[in-house]
Amino acid sequence: MTYKRFLPGILWGIFMLVLTGIPGNYFPRIPSFLELFSPDKLVHVFLFLVFCFLILYGFIKQYSFGENRYKYILITFFIGVVYAGLTEIFQIYIFVGRNGNIYDFIADSFGCILGISIFLLLYRKKYRKNNSM
Repeated sequence: MTYKRFLPGILWGIFMLVLTGIPGNYFPRIPSFLELFSPDKLVHVFLFLVFCFLILYGFIKQYSFGENRYKYILITFFIGVVYAGLTEIFQIYIFVGRNGNIYDFIADSFGCILGISIFLLLYRKKYRKNNSM
């Protein structure tokens, strides 16, 4: 298995880890569930949307997407959600001036779902043409 096809996703993941490690006083606080769709949460959605899109793109470039497409979709979602959870845990226990937040995790997970959905919508025609989607 060559990892070069996953390089965009890996680099984006490193970029996200750096962003989540920036001290929290540079970002606005989200005090309640009512502000779930604040700019901070939209950034979380966007970051994980791109992350899961790139990871799924790496799978499709690396492997045949035919019968195993559901496996790769689930693996991509699992990677995204686990990474989302880890970044929140890192914010609680490792990164200085940051604190983890369940609402950030929800936004991250929603971004994973959106990233996978957008990928499937954009690549539907290509794979339908190959009789694999």
